[in-house]
Amino acid sequence: MSLKALTLGLEFALLWYCAYTAARIIVNNTPPLGALSLRFAISGILALSIAKYLGQNFKLSKKQLQATIIFGLCQNTVYLGLNFAALQWIEASLAAIIASSMPLLVALLGWLFLGQRLSGLGVLGLGLGFVGVILIMGFRLNNGINELGLLYCILGALALSIATLAVRNTGSVGNLFVIVGYQLLIGGVSLSIFSFMIESYTIDLNVTLLLAFTYSTLVAGLVATVVWFWLVNEIGAVKAATFHFLNPFFGVSIAALILGESLSLSDYFGVLMVTLGILLVQTSREST
Repeated sequence: MSLKALTLGLEFALLWYCAYTAARIIVNNTPPLGALSLRFAISGILALSIAKYLGQNFKLSKKQLQATIIFGLCQNTVYLGLNFAALQWIEASLAAIIASSMPLLVALLGWLFLGQRLSGLGVLGLGLGFVGVILIMGFRLNNGINELGLLYCILGALALSIATLAVRNTGSVGNLFVIVGYQLLIGGVSLSIFSFMIESYTIDLNVTLLLAFTYSTLVAGLVATVVWFWLVNEIGAVKAATFHFLNPFFGVSIAALILGESLSLSDYFGVLMVTLGILLVQTSREST
């Protein structure tokens, strides 16, 4: 893996999982699905505007179109929609930890349906990472958890895994912002329908909400998504997904710093195991 890919992977993890804390603030002040659909609409329009400025081709191949629709529905509508809903009842750190199981799901789905393989070293890394996630998660489970929120996050992680595999090798070089813009708008339109059907619109407008929404829209919604697409195309879906194992470190740390969510000794041990897992996976060779 190149130094550029590694650096961007780390940046993606930080940018993406800070968004859990921002999302927690947003759902405490607005209807979750309505806020998320607005975020997608703004981010999508910005992405397409950048694409037009760069002269990118707005016409997608059949393969690109299929992957864009699947990614838009699985990541934006299902994964993020369910996570935003779940954050009404569970801590941001817990939602971030559950999402870090995604690399295991990607590897499993890739093996079952796509014939992808990881070396023994990679499998060991995935196992260590998963144990680390369980260790971090165990403390919170012992203190009680909203079961519906937990179910939403698990289903969301599964949907994100499918989305990650769907965009592998889609040939987005040359029109990356077009693909990102389309899939954001797909999420925005679909979620707005659900929002109008089931949500009531009560908004507590304040500076903290505006800052959180701005970060969620511009940084997590646009910048991190572009970086993610680049990673999947550059290093493959399975190895790109391993950056989600940084999820517990960034997700728990930022939630503790900004929201005051508690940290335990098990969190620190878990982060060490997760970090070692990433190192093993990234130094292994993916075979097909």
